Amino acid sequence: MSAPAAQFVGIDVSKHQLDIAVRPSGETWTVAHHEAGLSALVARLRELAPTLIVLEATGGLEVPLAGALATAALPVAVVNPRQVRDFARSTGTLAKTDQLDAQILAQFADAVRPEPRPLPDAQAQELTALLQRRRQLVEMLTAEKNRLQIAPRRIRPQLQAHIEWLQQQVAQFDEDLRQLVRSSPLWREKDDLLRSAPGVGPVLATTLVAALPELGTLTRHQIAALVGVAPLNRDSGTLRGRRTVWGGRAQVRTVLYMSTLVAVRHNPVVAAFYQRLRAAGKAPKLALTACMRKLLTILNAMLKHHTRWAPVITQHP
Repeated sequence: MSAPAAQFVGIDVSKHQLDIAVRPSGETWTVAHHEAGLSALVARLRELAPTLIVLEATGGLEVPLAGALATAALPVAVVNPRQVRDFARSTGTLAKTDQLDAQILAQFADAVRPEPRPLPDAQAQELTALLQRRRQLVEMLTAEKNRLQIAPRRIRPQLQAHIEWLQQQVAQFDEDLRQLVRSSPLWREKDDLLRSAPGVGPVLATTLVAALPELGTLTRHQIAALVGVAPLNRDSGTLRGRRTVWGGRAQVRTVLYMSTLVAVRHNPVVAAFYQRLRAAGKAPKLALTACMRKLLTILNAMLKHHTRWAPVITQHP
């Protein structure tokens, strides 16, 4: 008896509806993006028993759907939208509609076969949500401080009051994050190891625990590519283009950059590496990017070997 044919599903997620496409049958349909619609979709996909379901990360709109699919033991992969758009352009698909997007996602699932990943548990989801909200508060705080510098005198007291409130909220989130991380033995061990490295503070450690669970399980090249700090070739024929970094997990990369600014002053290994690069003529931005990769490599090795910070860790990253 022959095995059933592989089937691949793409789901385009919007606020009010979900567009679904199946490959290779070409079947398409739409359901409302609410509880009843999710339940009906899960039931239909269970009957279909697809090989893989792919949807894009859309800033949080995809979370209930991904959760419902994962809970139903359906193979789901949430992918980077940029990767899908690049794939669409490579196939000559330039138009963009919800139904076309669903079809491209199904084609992407068939051609690329991204690995389905299990849904994080409730505690990990809570940690991620707290980190996201803290980042939003910090962005608001920065914007209000910028406004305060140019604001008329009459509205400065209001701005100052809001700034103080935001600072209190950020401090409260820092405490909530600390308590949540300390409540898990596994997270507590990772946090202790990571924070033993000079330049790694609570925000970077918590971000790595929540948003980069692969840290310590991959090679240095794989983890650099995952975060988006690996230099990518841009060559054609005899032309050798500049190596650039892009893609990856922007949230991790942003926090890693801020911590690297501290590390080049206070971490002896990273500081010495930065100075060597600058002495060799590297531009400050390029040297900082290389230091981000260096710091990430060190932290990856520390978790892989369950070793606290020591300069010798750089000998076997």
